Amino acid sequence: MSVRLLAAAERVAVPWKNGGGVTREIAAGPEGAGMDDFRWRVSLADVGADGPFSSFAGVDRTLTMAEGAGMDLTIGGEHHRVDRPFVPRSFPGDLPTDCRLLGGPVVNLNVMWRRDGAAAPDVVIAGGGTAVTVPAGPEVLVVALDGTAEVAGLTLGRYDAALLNAEDAVLRATGRTAVVRLAARARLAAPADL
Repeated sequence: MSVRLLAAAERVAVPWKNGGGVTREIAAGPEGAGMDDFRWRVSLADVGADGPFSSFAGVDRTLTMAEGAGMDLTIGGEHHRVDRPFVPRSFPGDLPTDCRLLGGPVVNLNVMWRRDGAAAPDVVIAGGGTAVTVPAGPEVLVVALDGTAEVAGLTLGRYDAALLNAEDAVLRATGRTAVVRLAARARLAAPADL
């Protein structure tokens, strides 16, 4: 098994594509890809003020709120309230998206992928106190969203991540943890308590 720790403390905050906030990239594929040539990209975005999200032509995204009171999003003219943490929500990244914060800043886990590429990534949020088998396959990312998580011999603190390849691994988490199968072949099973 290949395992790589992606420590939260080593991430650099960079402005959003439209300059409206900051993001910290966790990983992108292929490795070293930029904003114009990623196949997939996973990041944590700080949303500190009302305003538009960046537009990404030909890209779909899954957003999971990890911190904050929530947001009212208008996506392509349709209203969506995002006020429950740890609930993944998918939408086209090229539709005009405007955000109004409900009670201060939020932090979102963003998973983005090219629509014309491989199958959409599979995003599952594992609950605290559960043991989940992370299935074998290339490019599986585990991100501790609150509490700690243990996987493949690594202990992850909040927002630390592990990029796994090959064998099955057991995930044990004290809080909510995102498991993102980036090269989805078989779907992940959501834990029963979600």
